[in-house]
Amino acid sequence: MSKAAHTKLIKDKAFEMGFSFVGMAKAAFMETEAKHLEMWLNQNNHGQMQYMENYFDKRVDPTKLVEGSKSVISLVYNYFPENSQQDPSAPKIARYAYGKDYHFVVKEKLRNLLEFINAQIGEVHGRCFVDSAPVLERDWAKRAGVGWVGKNTLLIHPKQGSYFFLAELIIDLELEYDGPIKDHCGTCTKCIDACPTDAIAEEGYVLDGSKCISYFTIELKEAIPTDYKDKFENWAFGCDICQEVCPWNRFSKPHSEPEFEPHPDLLTMSKRDWEEITHEVFNELFRKSAIKRTKYSGLKRNIEFLK
Repeated sequence: MSKAAHTKLIKDKAFEMGFSFVGMAKAAFMETEAKHLEMWLNQNNHGQMQYMENYFDKRVDPTKLVEGSKSVISLVYNYFPENSQQDPSAPKIARYAYGKDYHFVVKEKLRNLLEFINAQIGEVHGRCFVDSAPVLERDWAKRAGVGWVGKNTLLIHPKQGSYFFLAELIIDLELEYDGPIKDHCGTCTKCIDACPTDAIAEEGYVLDGSKCISYFTIELKEAIPTDYKDKFENWAFGCDICQEVCPWNRFSKPHSEPEFEPHPDLLTMSKRDWEEITHEVFNELFRKSAIKRTKYSGLKRNIEFLK
């Protein structure tokens, strides 16, 4: 089979498995991205996320992360829910966390895709990644043409917006490679203007992670700085503000992944339900959710901060 045939086979299978978009890029050192990452780290935009400093060489060169790798396959999986939380006064959680933890759901699909490649093409070595290793996901997605990186620093696709999970297969098989698509943010500054903590740079395209509501409510383990009191706009886990205001998300379509359906009680919870949530209810609601990452104590801290 030719490179073109291999590429088509993999893309067709990925679409069949439910991925929205798939692109291919040559595995190589990312010179421009390495400079940007170094500058971002030097400016302490990662806050207390010390892991961002680790494995710098592997983060910017997939051939050092996966020995013998030749291609990076970037895949995009939709998580946009059909329904949202009903009580407008209740603490809010990011839409990506409504259902089962995406790390498990998407990674299982990637493993199945890699097995399919081995069965159809022959012995292909590679690894699967879903936000779980030093991989510059958005930059690879951009290189592979499955979207552009917007001013809010999220990947945006002109047909379906930005409510996506990103995933990668890094393999030792040469493929036909895609190229970047045009940046369509233009003169729009809606995400910059809407961010209540001024986490997005004035000109866009750079995020100060240490000011992001998602950072405060998920990554930060100590007390949230009082300087940010009354600036969270009711977000208790993650934040979707820069996605909610993005004009491209008018094209978002509800996902069709049963694993991402929320617990039956989640979307109807009132403000009082959230404020009185017990450890038992937390464990029941979020048994398989990404929200378990912040733990019960972390969620309670966040909810208290919103009062």
